[in-house]
Amino acid sequence: MTSSVLPMIVSRDLPRLAAFYRDLLGAEETERIPPEGPTFYLGLRIGDSDLGLVSRDDAPEGPQRMLLSVAVPDVDELLPRVSELGGQVRGPSNDMPWGQRVAHVQDPDGNTVNLTQQL
Repeated sequence: MTSSVLPMIVSRDLPRLAAFYRDLLGAEETERIPPEGPTFYLGLRIGDSDLGLVSRDDAPEGPQRMLLSVAVPDVDELLPRVSELGGQVRGPSNDMPWGQRVAHVQDPDGNTVNLTQQL
């Protein structure tokens, strides 16, 4: 099933960014355009959601104006892997009054990602 809204991240280094989401969150490739040669678009599935990655040599440097919030089984288990995969942990995880444990991280391009766990 496809998503009605598909967030897409534009990156100068699509392979690095795809590896980050695959290795940290278990993202599975659903689509590759074109199927052979240098990839322009990569569709990923994370849990029950879709994320698109677009390769552009003229993509803006640094983070773009967006925030991805991804539900995971165990926030604290993933935090040590963020730096190993080229991202950055912005602070320790915290229990929020609305019943989630949340950690703020950045992907290798500097985009903000909230890792959230239902308590």
